[in-house]
Amino acid sequence: MPADLRVSVSDSTVVDGAPQPLALARWCASHGWPVHPLAPDRKTPAAGCSPCRRPGHDHRSCPCRAEGRWCHGFHAATLDMSRIQRWWGPRPRMGVAVSCGPANLVVIDLDTHPTPQPDRNRLLPGVAIADDIDVSAMTTGFHTLAVLAALRGQPNPADDDTTLRVRTPSGGLHLWYRATDGRRWQSSAGSGKSRALAWQVDVRAEGGYIIAPGTRTDAGVYTPLGTARLPAPLPAWLAQELQRTHHLPAAHVPAPRPVPGRARQAVTAARHGGDPVVAVLGTVLAEVADCACTPEGAGFSEKLNRAAYTVGGLAAAGHLDEHHARNALLEAALHARPGQEHRAEAIIRSGMTAGARRPLTPGSRP
Repeated sequence: MPADLRVSVSDSTVVDGAPQPLALARWCASHGWPVHPLAPDRKTPAAGCSPCRRPGHDHRSCPCRAEGRWCHGFHAATLDMSRIQRWWGPRPRMGVAVSCGPANLVVIDLDTHPTPQPDRNRLLPGVAIADDIDVSAMTTGFHTLAVLAALRGQPNPADDDTTLRVRTPSGGLHLWYRATDGRRWQSSAGSGKSRALAWQVDVRAEGGYIIAPGTRTDAGVYTPLGTARLPAPLPAWLAQELQRTHHLPAAHVPAPRPVPGRARQAVTAARHGGDPVVAVLGTVLAEVADCACTPEGAGFSEKLNRAAYTVGGLAAAGHLDEHHARNALLEAALHARPGQEHRAEAIIRSGMTAGARRPLTPGSRP
């Protein structure tokens, strides 16, 4: 378990040697790792509400996250301590998972599944293994990663005691590393054909989650090894291997994601005339939502603050319902910058408070 949760088993934060999920979720969030709940005793995310479980439901336009629900797994991960209390406080059996992308984590997951060995050219994708080399002993992710490290003249990451390592109940190992160069590493499965580091080696990064150390499932506890309790920087040679095996997104400008519900309605109204209040709201929300097209350098904080200031002024003048306007702002912000809920909420709160001091009527300047 995390070092600062290693207390007497008589303490209320520890049960049978594992930290209570609420304490664990808080610990993870305190390190900047957004968390979301797992179903009790399971490795899978807690079930969402009925509408979110319907076929074809799109999390990108769903209001559940803005309304404080955990629907959609790692897409709903949060750093908000009050939300964490609401989720885990009354439900102490739910497990804890971390959304890797927003946490800037790259976790190497070594598996030991008893599955048939694939063709030798898929043991180490892109690395030729001569036909006269006996590969019959390469039966787990421990073996394939060790061979890859040896071929590169590097130490075996499974023995890296400088970083957080977590033994899984099935005998596997999670190697936690911290991305430090701003690149958005992508997740993969060791059996994948288009993107894979090695057979029986999964990569948990953008678009994936990892079970928090100390979490208990029906199979057992995810137990940290050694003394390191925080991720070390991703080794340069591993970063090179991840890049070689296509763990970076394609080098093209991403298409805009669909604007979420409330924001989309306001933006549509702004572009087609109608209520001047809704038009003003739609204009500022569109500026925030459009930041989704530009991962960096879009002036997101400034645009969100300006939108919140405008919304605060309109609400103070009685033109908008403050609660619904705040939710529309948060939707647009999380659409543009997924996983930055705490930051977005702080900007919105500050901007609306400032704007409320100067009630705004459409046509006037904020």
